[in-house]
Amino acid sequence: MSKGTIAGIRRGNRFSPNHIGNDAAIFSLTVSHLREKGYIVNEYVETDLLTGTCDEKAIFNMVRDLGSVRRLKQMEDEGRLIVNSGYGIENCTRERMTRLLMSNGISHPSSIIVETGCDPVSMLEEAGFGNCWIKRGDFHAIHREDVTYVRHLDEARCILKEYFIRGIETAVINEHLVGDLVKFYGVVGTSFFYWFYPTGIPGKHSKFGLEKINGQARGIPFDKEGLHRLCTAAADILNIKIYGGDCVVAEDSTIRLIDFNDWPSFAPCRDEAAPYIAECINRLIETDEKRTYGVGH
Repeated sequence: MSKGTIAGIRRGNRFSPNHIGNDAAIFSLTVSHLREKGYIVNEYVETDLLTGTCDEKAIFNMVRDLGSVRRLKQMEDEGRLIVNSGYGIENCTRERMTRLLMSNGISHPSSIIVETGCDPVSMLEEAGFGNCWIKRGDFHAIHREDVTYVRHLDEARCILKEYFIRGIETAVINEHLVGDLVKFYGVVGTSFFYWFYPTGIPGKHSKFGLEKINGQARGIPFDKEGLHRLCTAAADILNIKIYGGDCVVAEDSTIRLIDFNDWPSFAPCRDEAAPYIAECINRLIETDEKRTYGVGH
């Protein structure tokens, strides 16, 4: 018996730099598992949101286009169930994410937020940043330069100028953290959590190859359950259910989150993750129906 009709919205290709196939694969696997659960799944692309084609009450999505995100927020305000929430997707843009994580006490690198038209030298000197990362503040990384490791002040000036010319108004500057780089994936409300050292799998799970900056992981011991708890707390603050990201484990085993993303590709673990993603969506739909129609519906 059908459990009803829901919508799934694929990510636009330009928002999957070097990961078009991987993003498509996790979406398709999730659709398959939801259909096995009894749902009729209508599949859409991001532009369908803007043309009014998508009218299902429950929608899961990998949307990134800003216009599409705004439409998702409107649909959520109208009472539809949206996974991940458009508000959550917006919260994962760099400046907003940095402000939310830092203001809520989530372990994170020291960071400053600057206007791209400024000269950053005095701020970087005051912050004590030597090597640092400059990241566009308004969005996710689409181009290689959107997340750039800089080693000296002149390079920082050049990157900010390039952002300014491209119309990017703000940038987030993170201190560079020394330690083991760890990537992770999780699904809120389930037991699924997966982590790995990206430098141990050369070239297979990287958008722009920046993982090599931290070098080969040394296997510094850290609290794996503690990382899961930290990620769950961050996901709650950012209002997302399906997530991934990166952290650095310092020599003293301290964990700091350096990136947090709404619905990444789950490339190294998509076969394991997809059933949990489908279960998360199913549970949220059932909870929403009980809230709307009552337990006996």
